[in-house]
Amino acid sequence: MNQKSILKIAAAACDDKRAEDILALDMEGISLVADYFLICHGNSDKQVQAIAREIKDQADENGIQVKKMEGFDEARWVLVDLGDVVVHVFHKDERSYYNLEKLWGDAPLADLDFGMNQ
Repeated sequence: MNQKSILKIAAAACDDKRAEDILALDMEGISLVADYFLICHGNSDKQVQAIAREIKDQADENGIQVKKMEGFDEARWVLVDLGDVVVHVFHKDERSYYNLEKLWGDAPLADLDFGMNQ
């Protein structure tokens, strides 16, 4: 499965759990870590965990290997490593603090190609 398909599956999982401000940064040529960063947030610890769990469940259902998931128990910043796509699920407060969008401001936004709650 290609990176763009993985990105869309992960974004749809975020949307299914009502994640907010879902966006994808095209990191190709900018970062050696991943081709895409998918960033979103939830408004409570439980919502952050639900979003991360749905990403993992959808990855499993689609045969995508979850290489690592970190931060799930704390539910402040959950990182889900899907290989070429790394998903950052923040608690709303943490997202504004870390502001990855600004940190990686030279990365263009990737088109997610479907309607989402934003």
